[in-house]
Amino acid sequence: MMASLFAGVSGLRNHQVKMNVIGDNIANVNTIGFKTGRVTFKEALVQTYKGAGRPSTLSGGTNPIQLGLGVSVASIDNLFQQGGLETTGQITDLALQGAGFFVLSDNTGRYYSRAGSFGFDANSNLVDPSTGLFVQGRMADQNGVIRTTATVGNITMPFGQQDPARATTEIALGNNINSVASDSRATLVSAGTTNISTVSGIAINGAGGTHNLAITGTQATNSSFTGANVSDDGTGFPGATLSGNMILRNLGVTDISGFTLSLDNGTRVETVSGLTLDSTINDLITAINQLQGIRAELVGGEVVLTRERAGSGVDYNIESSTSSVTLNANGVATAGNIVGVIFGVANGATLSANNGTDHTFVCTDTFTPSGGAAQSPEILSIIVDDVTGLATGIDGLGNGGVEISSLNGLSAGDAVITTEDTTHAASITVYDSQGAIHSLTIEFLKSVNPNEWSWTASFSGNETIISGGSGMVTFNPDGSLLTFTYNGGANSLSFNPNNGAAVVDISVDAGTSGQYDGLTGFASPHTASILTQDGYGVGILDNISIDKSGYIFGIFTNGVSRVLAQLVLADFNNSAGLLKAGQSLYQESANSGQAIIGVAGETVSGTISSGALESSSVDIAQEFTSMITTQRGFQANARIITTSDQMLDELVNLKR
Repeated sequence: MMASLFAGVSGLRNHQVKMNVIGDNIANVNTIGFKTGRVTFKEALVQTYKGAGRPSTLSGGTNPIQLGLGVSVASIDNLFQQGGLETTGQITDLALQGAGFFVLSDNTGRYYSRAGSFGFDANSNLVDPSTGLFVQGRMADQNGVIRTTATVGNITMPFGQQDPARATTEIALGNNINSVASDSRATLVSAGTTNISTVSGIAINGAGGTHNLAITGTQATNSSFTGANVSDDGTGFPGATLSGNMILRNLGVTDISGFTLSLDNGTRVETVSGLTLDSTINDLITAINQLQGIRAELVGGEVVLTRERAGSGVDYNIESSTSSVTLNANGVATAGNIVGVIFGVANGATLSANNGTDHTFVCTDTFTPSGGAAQSPEILSIIVDDVTGLATGIDGLGNGGVEISSLNGLSAGDAVITTEDTTHAASITVYDSQGAIHSLTIEFLKSVNPNEWSWTASFSGNETIISGGSGMVTFNPDGSLLTFTYNGGANSLSFNPNNGAAVVDISVDAGTSGQYDGLTGFASPHTASILTQDGYGVGILDNISIDKSGYIFGIFTNGVSRVLAQLVLADFNNSAGLLKAGQSLYQESANSGQAIIGVAGETVSGTISSGALESSSVDIAQEFTSMITTQRGFQANARIITTSDQMLDELVNLKR
């Protein structure tokens, strides 16, 4: 009877323990980094009335007869489940995701915690403000490097500390230089005796400089025929001086029929029409001039026929119909047609005008690019007018794109034409050893050679470039960088700031040859620029930031961001074996194992989130459910006691 009483008491006592744990969990539902506690029970002592019986050939085995004597607490565990993250925006509020603990110290011992509401004390130490414990980590050297030999200790931020100026040592070029860009507008500087009247357009090759044109040769000529009339000159002999009002009949013409003129080896035959024997010389000239491509005029008392299209007489010529003429003893015509009488062509022959010539012009262009040496002479094309046959223009200057024309036809001589430079510039601010700023500009100038640009560096102030201030950059046909070189054998750009600071030596990184990681030369708009430089002026530590690996970056007023320290984390083989030290702290125990100190995301798998805190992992629904079952367990155990008491009361009353 007493056993049931004590069993009930043990039930009451241990359910009270569980209720205490539940109460603690719910009380810490808003405690950052708190981990839920859990109680497990186990059966208490067991009283054996009879042992187990072994089976035999006569009977089977029998089970033991035992009586339990109550319940006891088996364990109170800390469940290290991930709590939710609450964003705070405070840089020094840190939350852990995954395994690990922040390491804190009072300079004598270490404590571990998941609560990361840290801040700085008066001495710029990173501490837990609620306990004053120092947050542990490794400090970086002045170059922002954390040595592997650095010891774990307190983290102290050098607020107000100056960051010394650093001279620029490297700049990086990137993006595209337009391979087909051209701003090379052409301008006529001097025409000389060439008769060049107009120059316009933009050279395709984009190269700026001076073109010296030398034109040699002669202009094309027209095929022509000057008549030698056999009319009476008034003295009884042939060779009258023709005038416009003379009548054909009076000049001896008796036949005006069938007068034709053919052009260019008979490709076109024209009939001269509208004439009578009473027509005048002017009428004859007018009638001939009605024909396309032939010009007739009265020159020196004779009619002259000219093929209006200049060129070789083999190709561009005039031929008439057959002459018919009867001459007297003095050679004066007494009868005949226009060809025989007016033009004096022998009877039965034809008039031929085929003495024209082609032009013989040759134009040589000697180009001197801006800032460069004269190039090898280049022969340019001569443009011939299809109507007149005259050489009236030049083509091919600057690989085309420039129109060079002569209103009245070219002639021999020298001319000078300039083309503007095609350039693209990029600028950046660089620093000297004293932190003074200097505006550096690199200008790219397109070369006469394809995929080639020269570059020139300049400063806007009083700086003096010592060496490496110019060079060449070339590209492969696929647009990738080929070479980036300095003139004069230099390997870097060196300049004197002329302000007392040391000479600055800057290496220019234009990318990798054959790659696209720097400058490129594609046929697309200019985007080339100076992307980065590594110098800066003097600055003061202004703020910090913390990344997921625990690196603490100092942000200086000069824009420099440099590693100042790194937080360390701890992990354990058995986190559940840690001892609670209060104030959300844990300590090592004999069953937790020694702390494994390492870096977030590397040695310790957990990562750090800045500006957030890890919430309590308490699940209210779970706790309320546990509360109900605990309450019912407690009530049931209480009933055991009251029922046992009633049974004892009945037992005591038996002696009455």
